[in-house]
Amino acid sequence: MTSRHWMIDAIRYLVDNGIKWREMLCDFPPWPRVYAFFARWRDGGLVAELHDRLRGAVRDAEGRDQDPSAAVVDSQSVKADATVALISRGFDAGKKINGRKRHVLTDTLGLLLAVLVTPASTTDRDAARILLPAAKDRFERLARVWADGGYTGHLIDWSATQLGVVLDVVRRSDDTRGFRVLPRRWVVERSFAWCLRSRRLVRDYERRTDTSEAVILWSMAMLMSRRLAARHQVPAPTAAA
Repeated sequence: MTSRHWMIDAIRYLVDNGIKWREMLCDFPPWPRVYAFFARWRDGGLVAELHDRLRGAVRDAEGRDQDPSAAVVDSQSVKADATVALISRGFDAGKKINGRKRHVLTDTLGLLLAVLVTPASTTDRDAARILLPAAKDRFERLARVWADGGYTGHLIDWSATQLGVVLDVVRRSDDTRGFRVLPRRWVVERSFAWCLRSRRLVRDYERRTDTSEAVILWSMAMLMSRRLAARHQVPAPTAAA
């Protein structure tokens, strides 16, 4: 196994198990080297490139075009650890959470297209004005995005006129009680659940928001690599009757 494989396995272990950098197992390289590798891939965009290639491979395997035409947008507020500075955290009055907010755009399979981490006080509409243009620049076929009621207002007209993207708000009925699966919106909720399988993402421990975004990319890359490995796994031979 090459040194790069050891580094990647060490990062995957950290993201999956939620350990501190200084608690890296002795089976892996020393934690300062692993962190330096993580930071280099974060700053150089290599983790994003790895993630995007895996997403393209999964979409190919599902018979989909690599450039999606539809997406789902939503946000998730999570508590921030004491290591998160006050300048990069906020209070989400609706969820009563002091921390950060993860704004994500997924395709209709639930695979991540774009991610933006902000203070929890940032509104969904303000974040969408950053997230959607960046996604449209990368995915030219993107024409429709489903969202919840937090994205209503001028954002709908702005998205149509400035980006040529139809923002379709899926509303929850006022008469609905308890849990109810809403069309399209469940896709991105499932993506959040996938991410929370990685213990490093149960709350936000990162000092920098771009580090939080990188950890989310690593988490989704792990999920897609496992999916591809399972698809290409050769079944074990059966004994002759």
